[in-house]
Amino acid sequence: MNGRSTERLVRLLMDGERTGAVGEAETLVGSGITREEIVSCGLEVAMKGLESKCTLEEFNLLEIMIAGRAVMDVIKFLYPAGTNLPSTKGTVVIATPEGDVHDLGKNILRFVLVADGYRLVDCGCDCPVATLADTADEEGARAVCVSGLITSVIPVVRQIRGSLAARGLDGVGIIAGGAALKQAAPEDLDVDFVCDSAFDAANWLDATGEGGA
Repeated sequence: MNGRSTERLVRLLMDGERTGAVGEAETLVGSGITREEIVSCGLEVAMKGLESKCTLEEFNLLEIMIAGRAVMDVIKFLYPAGTNLPSTKGTVVIATPEGDVHDLGKNILRFVLVADGYRLVDCGCDCPVATLADTADEEGARAVCVSGLITSVIPVVRQIRGSLAARGLDGVGIIAGGAALKQAAPEDLDVDFVCDSAFDAANWLDATGEGGA
């Protein structure tokens, strides 16, 4: 890499300094650093640092979300609406299942997966299974991810695989997470993977490759 280092950008992102991070990204672009280099040497490094701190329980969810917003702001600066993000790894549909209106976990997942190179389609909170499956079909998703905070959504999550299969989407991976769902085993939820954190979801998707689950 020529010109200015991305180390300061990484620090600003991990501190959640949204304005400062965008300003630093602008300076890097002005110094000749490519957008792809900023993503790989700045954004991806920052997200890996967040993952390490999360593993060591040094960050709480709010801090990760704040940092995620800074990452998203830089992405929007580098790739304004209408331009393509780099290294697209496929489309992932995310939602909070019907009966649950909490979206903190889902929003954190969105930040992490977008920064990791995935195209995200967010179905929002209180999302019916049919809507989730229809969206996965329409968008050509390789996986669907649901985040649930309350245990009452477990029966809803168990309906996802059948709804996908009814649309011929047997190869679409199913990931579950969130305070309630991560207490259950994959077989209890009828999903492919249960994650403790958004980073676990990204790692699982990376490991399964482009072909789905």
